[in-house]
Amino acid sequence: MRLDVTMRVFNPSYYTAIAEIMKLRSKYITNRSIFVEGSDMVPLLLGLGATRADLDALQRVSNNLYSDPTLPFRRSRNGRFCFDFSTRSVRRLEFQPFALSVEEDFKRHDSGQIRVFDEVQDELQLNTAFQALLVFKGMICHGVQTTHRPRLDYSSDKWVCTLFNLRTVTTPSILGEPALEGVHTDGVDHTMTTYLGSKNMDLAANSAVTFMHDMNEETGAKYTEIKPQNLRSRVQHRHFLDTLLLVDTENKHSLSPVLPLDETKEATRDMLIFFTRRPVKKGDGGHISENIDSFRPHEELPMEVPLFL
Repeated sequence: MRLDVTMRVFNPSYYTAIAEIMKLRSKYITNRSIFVEGSDMVPLLLGLGATRADLDALQRVSNNLYSDPTLPFRRSRNGRFCFDFSTRSVRRLEFQPFALSVEEDFKRHDSGQIRVFDEVQDELQLNTAFQALLVFKGMICHGVQTTHRPRLDYSSDKWVCTLFNLRTVTTPSILGEPALEGVHTDGVDHTMTTYLGSKNMDLAANSAVTFMHDMNEETGAKYTEIKPQNLRSRVQHRHFLDTLLLVDTENKHSLSPVLPLDETKEATRDMLIFFTRRPVKKGDGGHISENIDSFRPHEELPMEVPLFL
């Protein structure tokens, strides 16, 4: 099944959803971040054409994740998508490795490494609720002016969206840290994080809380070391589809660990992370992703859906 907003032209719920999304977009432009409760996201996604069956299926998709290439407490898959505003569509791109560097405010033991993740499969990318999340992000971010990152092409009408489906795991022997790197940015223009669910996670405690910081905060600082004067806000993803969207070039962020209710058992936290940026300038020779920034469609796992009417 495929989400097709062009088939929603005579459905009043589509226009209701668009009106609410435009209100959120206005708030995003002003505040440079928004947090949308899952209960508010559901009617937006349904209005865009997602099905209730796919909303249910989205909560189970993380059960098929594999081990992460560099983090022992994480299971992961990723995939690359193109927001193409010339065709007004979002489509799947061919497989490429992934890298983030210290120059992009990401300081961790694997900074600068070329990482290879298992690929997102059709069970996620053909899910209409997932596709509606892509459309939602495209509508919020399209045309929003942000601080520019060096070596990205801001004249392009295409954006690269790297999608991660992640499960962070805490066990009696290992602590799961959604942001082991401490205070950081994601090397992109817009970051969106959507909560899919958790098991045995202590939501009453400061478990997996997201802190947003002024850009003056030290990159790599642990969430316990942050300066109060640099703290802008904090949110906690607690309910299915709770979604945070932030201008990544203007907000550093950090997270606390996944804390278990029962410390003798495994605790998990499942998320979708949408990293979206402009393409790397070709021939500039300084960006770590210059040679892994293809816009060729994925031949084995094709997917394309319209963004706008």
